[in-house]
Amino acid sequence: MNDAASKPPFDPSIPVSPNNPCPFLRGLVGEGFVEGGTVPLNTLSQTIANATGETGLKKSSARIQVRGVALIANGLGHILKSLWSGAQLDALRGGPLDKRGAGSRILGVDGKVNEDEIARLASFGRIYTDPNTGSSEPGLNAAEIKSFMGDNLKRAGSAARWYYPLLMKFEWPILLKIIGKGKQGEERYLSVADVRTLFEERKFPDRINQRIVSQPLLSTCQLRFRWAAALAAVVIGLGLVTLVAVAEFPNQVRAMLPQKGVLVNLLPPPLPAVPETKAAFWLEQNWSLKDRHWFHHASQGTATFPVPYEWFVALEQPRLHLFSKPGMMKDSAYLERFGFIPSPQSIQTDTATLRRFGYANVYETTQVSDWSTRWTPAENVDGLPVGFARMTGVVDPATGRRDDDMIGLTCAACHTGQIHYQGIDVRFDGGAAMTDLKKLELATGLSIAYTLYVPFRFQRFADRVLGPDASETDRAALKQKLGTIGSFLIDWAKTYEKTIEGKKTWDGKQQQDTEEGFGRLDALNRIGNQVFSQDLTMSGIKGFEKNLHAQDAPVSYPAIWTVPWFKFAQYDASIEQPLIRNAGEALGVTALLNLSDAYPEDRLWRSSVNFRTLGWIEDMLRGPDPFKSADPSGPKFGGLLAPKWPSQILGDAWRLKPDRVERGRAIYAEMCSGCHLPAIDTPAFWSSKRWEPNGDSKVLNAVTIPLDEIKTDPEQSLVLSKRTIDVPGFLKVNTADLQTWWQCEIPTASKSPNEMVYALGLMTVVDLVARKWMDDEKIPEAERAQIWNLARKNCLNPAPDPRYRARPLNGIWATAPYLHNGSVPSLYWLLKPASERPQKFCMGRRDYDPDTVGFAVTANEPCKTGETVFSATGSDGKPIQGNSVLGHSFERKDGEPKRPGVIGRMFKDDAERYDLIEYLKTL
Repeated sequence: MNDAASKPPFDPSIPVSPNNPCPFLRGLVGEGFVEGGTVPLNTLSQTIANATGETGLKKSSARIQVRGVALIANGLGHILKSLWSGAQLDALRGGPLDKRGAGSRILGVDGKVNEDEIARLASFGRIYTDPNTGSSEPGLNAAEIKSFMGDNLKRAGSAARWYYPLLMKFEWPILLKIIGKGKQGEERYLSVADVRTLFEERKFPDRINQRIVSQPLLSTCQLRFRWAAALAAVVIGLGLVTLVAVAEFPNQVRAMLPQKGVLVNLLPPPLPAVPETKAAFWLEQNWSLKDRHWFHHASQGTATFPVPYEWFVALEQPRLHLFSKPGMMKDSAYLERFGFIPSPQSIQTDTATLRRFGYANVYETTQVSDWSTRWTPAENVDGLPVGFARMTGVVDPATGRRDDDMIGLTCAACHTGQIHYQGIDVRFDGGAAMTDLKKLELATGLSIAYTLYVPFRFQRFADRVLGPDASETDRAALKQKLGTIGSFLIDWAKTYEKTIEGKKTWDGKQQQDTEEGFGRLDALNRIGNQVFSQDLTMSGIKGFEKNLHAQDAPVSYPAIWTVPWFKFAQYDASIEQPLIRNAGEALGVTALLNLSDAYPEDRLWRSSVNFRTLGWIEDMLRGPDPFKSADPSGPKFGGLLAPKWPSQILGDAWRLKPDRVERGRAIYAEMCSGCHLPAIDTPAFWSSKRWEPNGDSKVLNAVTIPLDEIKTDPEQSLVLSKRTIDVPGFLKVNTADLQTWWQCEIPTASKSPNEMVYALGLMTVVDLVARKWMDDEKIPEAERAQIWNLARKNCLNPAPDPRYRARPLNGIWATAPYLHNGSVPSLYWLLKPASERPQKFCMGRRDYDPDTVGFAVTANEPCKTGETVFSATGSDGKPIQGNSVLGHSFERKDGEPKRPGVIGRMFKDDAERYDLIEYLKTL
């Protein structure tokens, strides 16, 4: 069958089974091109592809299509047999492609031709001119064939199956394509005479025979080679397409992958785009520009990132680029996409640079006195964003060995805020950061992995760290160290996931992380995981992975202005002692800590926490004692003040409306001041009975409201009291020591020497770390008393049940989204009944709304690329742990009794809400 001479003469006596209802296949058998019965798929697909007259890729495509059709022609039960032996031409009757009388009916079930049906076929056509002979003959073009098939379906009525129209789109049009007549570029038609010959004589026109015999059938070996070459080309093509997609469209590729598993973690987390900033302003808050910059970059002794400082600034962003090198991890523009605020290398620079970073005094030209010039300078030579600090003079607390400089986050990373409005950035210290630390963790780990495994990256990394002339030995050692860090990160992520999967919450639910997203962090659970699990693991102590807990109580970063004068910090009013509060935060942000028994006992509890810097930061925040001020107008806060509503710099939409402010003042006195106290610039605030004696001064014991009364999300208030942890016996963590050290009002002893309530365990451990630092530094008793501020005890809040603190509302406008868990996007929605609040909204870099004071949201708003979604419920409709939007609701009607979760009357209308909002802007 390889040439014309090899074709046997046409023999009409060749039998064709009536169970082969396909006229074209009957023709192949009748002409002797294939045997009847079972025909190998290779033979059948090549023969039909040859008959089409196609070449190249179109012919390959035809061959693939034929194989696919042949596999399903006999039905599902014959697929394996067809694959192994070939198409069974004598068993097509009754198969998926047999229309069982709903087709043309030209060929009966007995294999006989019905001439009346051929005449019916011809009636749908017209007369055409044969392009080869010039004679006229009846035929059908594509449109006429389509009408014929439609009439067949109509005639079949209910006997027609749903997929018959699909079959008909292939059957006659393919026949037209193969044996139709017509010159190049002209309309093709199917000759009725050729159809009759095909049906009655099982014979093809000579031109079809010529196509088939002129093209040899490939041998099995040749076919295998072609398939192998095609498969290789497909694999290479798919690889190139995948590479281009991952490099140029990583967010889209990531969205297509399963969101749990290995593959999705090989791509960087999506980040929101940062629009161009027209102008930036730091608001005046009673700090000098030098103090502000020092606060942003003074190290508190943390090594938040898993690599040394010089390694971090040498890492590249976890992006693949085909024709260029990726940017650096340290690039401020890149880190800004995680929500961090750009910062200059130094305040000692030109005015234009200072203004570009917002360091221009907006309200007054006279600077307040500097605090920070008395302390260790804080540098930012690499231009890292606010909250990034270089820890120098690092000493391993276990070995005493001098280590490389490390890089960590400061308290400014979480407690420095900014809002965006029509291209203008307004920045302020002490407010809630709009960062996503989880995404930064993922990106850093992925950057390390890319450095190790993506071609050429490690070479560039080593050149930056060691210099281009470094030896291969030094490069190998560097790669081994980086590989060890990468392996630890992967192993720890697996350990965390496996541990959480096997744990229940205190109320019996399966533990699982709640997405923190932009502007939220589960700080308390993260601190516990760091101190009581990862720090033990890094100290070589195994078996305490069991202390891990899901990050399921995320909260909005609390504002810290005036907090040093509050008796209790934290949303749940749980910590009184400032040093314990600040040192605990530093340990949670990964200060180095020795908990190992492999070294002399006197090294236990040594850490890298910079207690002096923590004290300086507290001094800057606290300021002078307001009750010892000589100001005749009375007490007032110093230190860091809440930012004022920036109406002077943001245009008409931000201008305060005096009439509304006055109406709102009365509403505030009626509905808010009972819990949040009068405004801090009023005598009523400073004469409040909530001020309690404390040493030679006073502290504000802010109103706290029991959880059962306020009914906001309960999770954060339960973390410290419900979570339990286990500690190694050799550490001798005795929570009863708190009673001895501080004469606490309530008992502190644990029921078990090694298992304890998380709150008591953390308070004791941080206390031991602080005492160890004082002992090592040989701090005199007088200075110790000053550092400790002994009037502030390291004791549990004696309140009998979980509760949340109602802090004064100075600067409330700068703390959106609202409630402790950041579940309400604006003050407007906070003043609505809880049941009407949005259940879902997007967070990231989005514009602030000066009318609603917060973020304007719309129902079912689509999130932009990289934004994170806050949602009260999951895809299954069940509440998400830590994400309740309920409580603190204004919905009580006249005459209704007080009930849990409802703290005030229903507002008369939106006008009344906006009056109160206008007043809140002034606080």
